[in-house]
Amino acid sequence: MIRLAIAAESAVVRAGLEALAGSHPGIDLAGAYPDLSSLEALRPDVVLAAFPLEDLSPPGDGHTPATVLLTSERQPAWTQEAFRLGVRALLSRDASAAEILAAVEAAASGLAVVDPRELETWLASTAPAPVSAEPHTVTARELEVLRMMAEGAANKAIAWKLGISEHTVKFHVASILGKLHAASRTEAVTIGVRKGLILL
Repeated sequence: MIRLAIAAESAVVRAGLEALAGSHPGIDLAGAYPDLSSLEALRPDVVLAAFPLEDLSPPGDGHTPATVLLTSERQPAWTQEAFRLGVRALLSRDASAAEILAAVEAAASGLAVVDPRELETWLASTAPAPVSAEPHTVTARELEVLRMMAEGAANKAIAWKLGISEHTVKFHVASILGKLHAASRTEAVTIGVRKGLILL
């Protein structure tokens, strides 16, 4: 029996996921809540969540349930960040009931699940880029973050200056590294200078 907890801000989404879980004889529903903080005491095997990635926290040293995340994101950097944060199944918000239940079973068994469309994008992003390849378009906000990285600012300082969360800064940094095919912040700054994206 899989002990499942549901977390979604939308009451409609929670109700739908509760009904879905109730239709599976192998799932014991521990509860459904509007936020992730309420789930700690439940000690579920799997958390089925419909939340933005920035609301997730890195896994701690204690009991960390496998997370099945329903998301509308399509950026490879966000997919990588999701798995770093303990997500074991990443599905589109329009995934079918069968896909969601299969993902819950897989996550409970210790497997990782990625939507085929996400997997193709992720694999393409991790493939070696030709030397002549131009970087993907860096957004205006990412340029702001890149400039502050060049100044040596840490994520916390960048978050404070831009008025955004530190989690969001981490996602921007991951996206920058992916778009510039950089392995580190220093390399990203170097490439940014070479491409004329920023000035030192």
